[in-house]
Amino acid sequence: MAKGRREVPPCSKTYGLPLYCAAWVPLDRISSSPDAVAAAEEALEKTEDEGNTPATTEGDGAADVVANSALSPARANKLLLALGGGGGEGHSGVPNAILLTLFDFESRSLSDYPVHRVGTGEELPYRMTMHPGGDGFICSFLKSCRCFEWDIPNSLEPSKLVIKSSGYILQQLEDVGLQLALAFSCDGTALAAGGEDGHLRVFNWPSMDIILNQTDAHTTVKHVDFSSDGKFLVSLGGSGPCRVWDLESSTFVTNLQVEEGEKFCFCRFSESSDILYVISMHDDVGKVISWSSSSWKRISLKKIGHDPISAFSVSYDGKFLAIGTVEGDIAIINSSDFKVQMSVKKAHLGPVTALEFSQDSRALVSTSFDSTARVTVIENTKNNGSSLLLAFLVILLAILVVYFIK
Repeated sequence: MAKGRREVPPCSKTYGLPLYCAAWVPLDRISSSPDAVAAAEEALEKTEDEGNTPATTEGDGAADVVANSALSPARANKLLLALGGGGGEGHSGVPNAILLTLFDFESRSLSDYPVHRVGTGEELPYRMTMHPGGDGFICSFLKSCRCFEWDIPNSLEPSKLVIKSSGYILQQLEDVGLQLALAFSCDGTALAAGGEDGHLRVFNWPSMDIILNQTDAHTTVKHVDFSSDGKFLVSLGGSGPCRVWDLESSTFVTNLQVEEGEKFCFCRFSESSDILYVISMHDDVGKVISWSSSSWKRISLKKIGHDPISAFSVSYDGKFLAIGTVEGDIAIINSSDFKVQMSVKKAHLGPVTALEFSQDSRALVSTSFDSTARVTVIENTKNNGSSLLLAFLVILLAILVVYFIK
């Protein structure tokens, strides 16, 4: 390797277009969907028609095929990622597309090339939210939002999964301008969209009946997130307050208190507790602040650096927080004490544009304008420390035994 050349690990790959958004594909939910069972039935019938013995002959037939398929939780070492990005409108020469790429836990590597690619023409996929039940995903473009579905292969292999445009038109999000914030509720029954124009909308899913419709929620809506029970929504504006909304009564609850010189940047609920996390910049210092979702009061805060923070995520099990900076660094923080669990300097050569933990909280994907996607596997440093301590004690005990024998 040439002196000074940056070594790129196999968990980081360049995909040829600036990446703006990322989401993990819930393969286990897709494999148990009616479409997956139908695909398995078709494959089973074809196998029987050809006179071959099906791989599974007990139980429910197609359901057993699904349970033993590559999309099932038993095959959890291969995860699928959806990435979105491109060069935008005009003639930059950089295409706009949604990509599917495969991550292998055993080799800790991303696929060199996308396993599937869908061009989006002149439209740049700017934001993405994945339905937690496996019913496709939604992307926001410059003027509208579009829904995408899965074309499930008979083989049920992750690398064969295909994206297709849904026949379901989101009429309520047609020609409404760019939506800078998109989120499904944890149970997938509600969808929130926050516009560049400050308009905040929350819908029942999939009926798209309106739950909350605030035309002037903020000057610009930058972030939205649902509480784990779906009762509350938090929204954050570009230069305004962080606001809490009661979705059962469709009413405003409160503005989170801002200290002098403080600017809120990101907001995410924990899915495993009643805590809301807010990332803020106070002058040139980044902070993570935890809030109670019952009293909406601050619980604790921790300074986390000086570089401007460009992305934030909370793991599904609530144990970890992740931040990405404009310098391309990422850090994974333990939520119990706000101490850094692990960090990667210069994970990307450009600003981190998106961060998302996998559904099992084992891995974190990060993307950047430099066209790279990277997967960081969460290392349990506490267990490693315990193992080292145990090894030290064993060695010490052995030395003492030898000493007393002599």
